[in-house]
Amino acid sequence: MQAQQVITDPDPYAPFLLSQAIRAGNLLFVSGQAGYGDDGAIVGDGDFDAQADQAFRNLERALRAGGSSLERVVKVTIFLTSMAHFPRIVALRRKFFRPPYPADTIVEVRALYTPEAMIEIEAIALADVVALSA
Repeated sequence: MQAQQVITDPDPYAPFLLSQAIRAGNLLFVSGQAGYGDDGAIVGDGDFDAQADQAFRNLERALRAGGSSLERVVKVTIFLTSMAHFPRIVALRRKFFRPPYPADTIVEVRALYTPEAMIEIEAIALADVVALSA
C-alpha cells in the first residue's frame, strides 16, 4: 500500500511542509484544520464561532479532496484553547455530523500554531476505494 498526498486548493499548509491529508488504502488521515480562510489567515479574530465553522468547512474540503466526506469520518480530535467552548462543539457536531457520530477526543491546549487560532480539528475517515490520481 502506497501513501498518497492529498492537496487542496488553496493549500495554506504547503509552506509548513505538511500535507492537508494522507491517503493510505481506504483510510484518509486529515491534518489539523484550523479556522483559516483561503488566504491562510485566521478568520474572525477572537470569534470562536466563526473560527469553528471555518475549521469544519476546511475539514470538509480536505475530506472531499481525499475522496471522502463528513459522513465517512470515524474519528476526530478537536483541540481547543479553552474548554469554555465545549458546549459550542456539541452544537457543531450536530450541525456537521450525523449518527452514528464519529469517535471524538476533545483536548484543551495552551496554544495552537498561531496565537489567533482557537480551534483545530484532525480526522480519520473512510475513503473511496478508487485511488486518487497523483
